[in-house]
Amino acid sequence: MNPEIILVGAAILDVLAYPADERVFQEGSYSCDDVVLSYGGDALNEALVLSAFKKKVELITVLGKDQAGEFILSKCQQQHILLNDKTMRDDLKTGINGVLIKKDGSRHFLTNANGSLRKLTLEDIPMPFCASAKILCFASIFVFPQINDQELAAIFNMAKKQGMAVAADMTKCKHQETLDDLKQSLPLIDYLFCNESEAQLVTRVRGVEEAAKKIYDAGVKNVIIKVGAQGCYVYNDEIHQWVSPKKEVVCIDTTGAGDSFVAGFLKALLDNQSLMDCLDFANECGGKAVGQIGATRWLDVSMK
Repeated sequence: MNPEIILVGAAILDVLAYPADERVFQEGSYSCDDVVLSYGGDALNEALVLSAFKKKVELITVLGKDQAGEFILSKCQQQHILLNDKTMRDDLKTGINGVLIKKDGSRHFLTNANGSLRKLTLEDIPMPFCASAKILCFASIFVFPQINDQELAAIFNMAKKQGMAVAADMTKCKHQETLDDLKQSLPLIDYLFCNESEAQLVTRVRGVEEAAKKIYDAGVKNVIIKVGAQGCYVYNDEIHQWVSPKKEVVCIDTTGAGDSFVAGFLKALLDNQSLMDCLDFANECGGKAVGQIGATRWLDVSMK
């Protein structure tokens, strides 16, 4: 398979309980409506969405040679997601997250510090990349302690040399990082995705529009801030605009909604859609994701 897009990031399993609140720690046995085992991790979520839309995907990640890792491997093989020979490792335990979901759809994670979630390093990323790929997406800045600005710049520079567009998503900064801590890598990014709180943390400003401008001024060509039910805000050299969802949705679980948003955008981008059409489809995919428990279970309903 010659991949159209390469995704770099985490692949784990999620165990999700809905609904759950503080009483779970006060009662010996806590009853909830549903407990679900689902695939998780930003890069795996995006890969599953893109493969469901028949895109040719390579996933660069690390997994343990254990039951959880084999479960993920089997799913990737089923979906024709390409993995490299470095993916499965004897020295790792595949990450499994516990996810407690409140009635309003917000969630709290229990993560295994010794699992594979944060173990990816620059040495795990085979370069140069496959020549067929048009887009490289680094699924979450700030997830991997050993991939900082210098390493990101090396990854993005390689993609640029190969004529690829570079996209990236981020999580909340872990150590009070600012845009100055990403000064080498940000100017290499064509499409940067973040949610409202992530943007505010890394820019130290409160407003979405002001945060987007600061990120753009740091060198990113297209800044896209995800704002939940409000849709998103985009900022580039020509457009400073809010893009609202076309349909109202019922929010059950926000887990992975941002990943489905990003994957929807990238799918439309691969289809050579306009920026605004990409954003509309991203909003649509994110809206479908919050209607189901689990990051990508909406695909089981929508893709039938």
